[in-house]
Amino acid sequence: MDVSRTSPEEPDNALVSRLVSRRRMLLLGGAAGAIALSGAGAVASAADRNTAGAGTLDSVKAAASASSACMSLTTEQIEGPYYIDYELFRENVVEDRTGIPLLLVLRAVDSTTCKPIRNSAIEIWHCDASGVYSGYTQNGNGGGGGTPPGPPPSGTPTAPPGGPGGPGGHATPTDDLTWLRGIQMTDHQGFVTFRTVFPGWYAGRAVHIHTKVHTGGSRTSDGYTGGHTCHTGQFYFSEDSVKATADIAPYSANTITRMTLDEDFIYPKTGTQGGLLELVYDNRHIERGVIGYITMAVDPSATNDGEGAPGGGPAPTAPPSPSA
Repeated sequence: MDVSRTSPEEPDNALVSRLVSRRRMLLLGGAAGAIALSGAGAVASAADRNTAGAGTLDSVKAAASASSACMSLTTEQIEGPYYIDYELFRENVVEDRTGIPLLLVLRAVDSTTCKPIRNSAIEIWHCDASGVYSGYTQNGNGGGGGTPPGPPPSGTPTAPPGGPGGPGGHATPTDDLTWLRGIQMTDHQGFVTFRTVFPGWYAGRAVHIHTKVHTGGSRTSDGYTGGHTCHTGQFYFSEDSVKATADIAPYSANTITRMTLDEDFIYPKTGTQGGLLELVYDNRHIERGVIGYITMAVDPSATNDGEGAPGGGPAPTAPPSPSA
């Protein structure tokens, strides 16, 4: 999304309030519309801090839930080969990764009642700025052929559910690294917030983030226990935002040919329903940080483990390529 730069003297909370006011004036029809707001760049800079003020996050959440219209069911998508059931409960998933700060604000609502889904778990995982997933660093950026960021640690990695060739065409882990993976319980409004970095790209896919929504279980000392996965999806970024990162280190060091959003065979090309994030950032200085938010409308009683074909179709007859 393309937004204008603001004066640094204007407080973040005031800017977010303007964002919310403008947001509520839009007729959204159940899907998040694009926001063009003068001054949004300073709001996005909140993503560049270790902690954002409670008022800033509250205002972003208000913008994300401004529409009272019931949403269409969010598209189910494949899990892909790089999921590992670590159940790392944490807000900040960055660890030692470098990149443009991304504040990811996610909400889950019941697609039938439109009410927030409380006390459930939302999970994310994605590659780093160079296109490499933790747990699979020896695969490089695109299922092999790339250069891993460093030698894998010693020890036996945790195997992903299903094992090699299982649901989603899982690849075998090559290490026990955990960066850019995390899970959190939704609050009373159905929200979770993650601090991460803007993903990079790898062979065969547009820039994306994977997600799962788990319902019917509870958080225990052993992780998320019981219940089931009601939604498996992916989040996507506008082409303008991805282009804005291309000349900024460390993204500029990625020599893999990038697939555009329109070329991606998994993105269903249905905007918010298909996982396209609403983004707020300074289009002149995206390196200062990005806020991305989305509401997912899911069926909490359904089971969607990501075993189907892209776009929620029937299960494939062969595992998808390791570039999912």
